Amino acid sequence: MPNTILITGASSGIGKETATFFQKKGWNVVATMRSPDKEQELTQLDNVLVTRLDVTDDGSITSGIDEGIKKFGKIDALINNAGYGAFGPLEASSKSRIERQFDTNVIGLIETTKAVLPHFRKNRSGVIVNISSVAGKLAMPLGTLYHGTKFAVEGLSEALQYELEPIGIKVKIVEPGMIATDFAGRSFDFANDESLQEYQPVVLKVIETLGGGGMQAQASPASVVADVIWEAVTDGTRTLRYTAGEDAQQYIAGRKALSDEELFAGIKQRFGL
Repeated sequence: MPNTILITGASSGIGKETATFFQKKGWNVVATMRSPDKEQELTQLDNVLVTRLDVTDDGSITSGIDEGIKKFGKIDALINNAGYGAFGPLEASSKSRIERQFDTNVIGLIETTKAVLPHFRKNRSGVIVNISSVAGKLAMPLGTLYHGTKFAVEGLSEALQYELEPIGIKVKIVEPGMIATDFAGRSFDFANDESLQEYQPVVLKVIETLGGGGMQAQASPASVVADVIWEAVTDGTRTLRYTAGEDAQQYIAGRKALSDEELFAGIKQRFGL
């Protein structure tokens, strides 16, 4: 019987690319998203179930997992991919915006993982892949909320692997760099309050740097991440972290090699601060 993978946030970008990748490899795929009625491509593929799962809605998490098991009999791997990025000065962020960022990227990931664990425990097997980011290893200006969530994903994943290893469940982290997806569009939420004048020089510099295309020019296609996810799911090792993209490899190597002072100086120079 083919293995089955469940992917959150599969409507576009990394999630959709990964769904297609695993389907071509012969896996059953449970491609979950908030609005499955809008999906037109994945629904045409054999052995793909497109269903609703919103990581901020506990009921939909349970029903999405149950539908996957009912359709294919078993889930062998969970890819916690759903997420978005909230950026801007912390003072410009409302409590609801802060809660949305952590509910989506952290709490939603935890609740989806908890919901699939009884199934994995019963089978004494399973792989959980949490999509982190190079943003979970080092931080950029105005990314307090987003980086906070990705640093959290790194820590909770590292801790979780200790308790799940004895029962045959593997935990993996994939750390992409800049990826050529629509993250900078519908998944990118920038908030600013121009009345907070003290922050505006930094805001302008960051917007100028991000909008200049220099960082985007380093972006890898989503297929690069899908390939790394495949490795993480199928290599049979206990390796925890996997880096995706040449820029991610460079950033993470720099993080390891540089002191905080050296790293901060380099990032400030990059943004002209």
